[in-house]
Amino acid sequence: MRKLVPILFLVVSCFGYSQSKTDTLQPQKIEDTKELFSTNDTLFFKKADSLTLKVHKEATLIDSLWLNELIKSPLYDTIQYVLRDDELVIDELQELPTELLKERLEVLDNKTPFHIEYNKSLEQVIKTYLKRRKSAFSNLMERARYYFPMFEEQLDKYDIPLEMKYLAIVESALKPRARSRVGAKGLWQFMYQTGKQFDLNVSSYVDERSDPYRATEAACKYLSSLYKIFGDWDLALAAYNSGPGNVNKAIRRSGGSKNYWNIRHNLPRETAGYVPAFYATLYIFEYANEHNIKSKESALNYFETDTVQIKRQLTFEQIYETLNIDIEVLQYLNPQYKLDIIPFIKGKNYTLTLPVKDIGNFVSNEQQIYAYASAEEAKREKPLPEYVEMNDRILYRVKSGDYLGKIADRYGVSVSKIKQWNNMRSTRLRIGQRLTIYPRKLNVSVTSTSSKAPTKKAVPTGPFTTYTVKSGDSLWLIAKNFENVSLQDIKEWNNIWSVKSLKPGTKLKIFKK
Repeated sequence: MRKLVPILFLVVSCFGYSQSKTDTLQPQKIEDTKELFSTNDTLFFKKADSLTLKVHKEATLIDSLWLNELIKSPLYDTIQYVLRDDELVIDELQELPTELLKERLEVLDNKTPFHIEYNKSLEQVIKTYLKRRKSAFSNLMERARYYFPMFEEQLDKYDIPLEMKYLAIVESALKPRARSRVGAKGLWQFMYQTGKQFDLNVSSYVDERSDPYRATEAACKYLSSLYKIFGDWDLALAAYNSGPGNVNKAIRRSGGSKNYWNIRHNLPRETAGYVPAFYATLYIFEYANEHNIKSKESALNYFETDTVQIKRQLTFEQIYETLNIDIEVLQYLNPQYKLDIIPFIKGKNYTLTLPVKDIGNFVSNEQQIYAYASAEEAKREKPLPEYVEMNDRILYRVKSGDYLGKIADRYGVSVSKIKQWNNMRSTRLRIGQRLTIYPRKLNVSVTSTSSKAPTKKAVPTGPFTTYTVKSGDSLWLIAKNFENVSLQDIKEWNNIWSVKSLKPGTKLKIFKK
């Protein structure tokens, strides 16, 4: 796959990363590698005159975009070390003398199918990471506790070395929604066309390149196909980054050598740094204890989750309202749903991943949850008449205690709309933050900078029942226990603005209707 933001993602955790879509360039479809290559040595190296050479202007443009991004990267110098070994001055690192590093690399070389050989450039990359990015690796190890069991399961299925799991760190820093400036996306950074080749579909609602399980399986298929071409995992790594064509050219220019270290001077600049970055990542993970790099405690492990197939369209907001599962958790476990909506399309199987402790609640109340979603959709505002325009806009300043659901309810809009209007990727707010809102409620008086709160319903004064909240309760589940009582009723009667305030032991007033 031709992807052009490889090891930059190791910098993401420390320096931030822009995922804005700035390019409209559509990459050319990658041709079937079976037609381009043969594993027969004679054909592979000596039939150059039978090849039809092509010039892809789009590919050249992408290369220039990549180089421009590369030069701006804090990791640019690290990549350059690979290209000027003779000029290297190795940083001294007391905890890792050169001789000790050589011994450890030899151990890794013996226990893996990769050719992990000591050289000054690799030493410099490893020591740079240890000096400047220890905290970043602690964060990566926390994410790895969730993703690595999934990766290992698929890698084992396709007979790929388990150490290949570290490739996703080099590619995306284990961020399933990571997007490069040229459009590669997901944990394994698939371009659109390459993703399509490996059955990763993209629609308005779903981007399967961000689906951890599907994208991992696609990456395994691609790596397996590259290994069949080259018969060497180092070259498969290089081809994953730069494309098999560039690796094949480097082999030819190196007199037919198939050792990565012998051909790297003929590889594209970024690939010459890409494989050492992979080895450096592998080394740091394998020797984390020796370098006192500790993983942060993971909030959720892979084996603590399960999936359920969805039978009607659901939004994360509806799941949050009914089961009291934070939207951030839903987004973390289901990053493939672009709009926080799980669609229901005939012939497609879309699943919802939840913590195991919540799966039982969902399955036990599935039909009621769907009924609630249908009722919410029925109440949704219908399209405006053709010539009616809504030009009123307010700038809302976030106050203490605010959350998107509360603000959305106040102005008669949806959480997803507020996120869309303000280019928000999560539901997190900060006090003082300004939000652009196009209100829909007629009883909300709006100006360009302020607004009055909507009229509240009077709280009943008659007899009521006191309900004590138990562990695992949600307002929706509580409302089900009382006749003609809705989730919204309980919120208004008890002045509840956020279900996060619903703690075990909380006393709720339930009035008779």
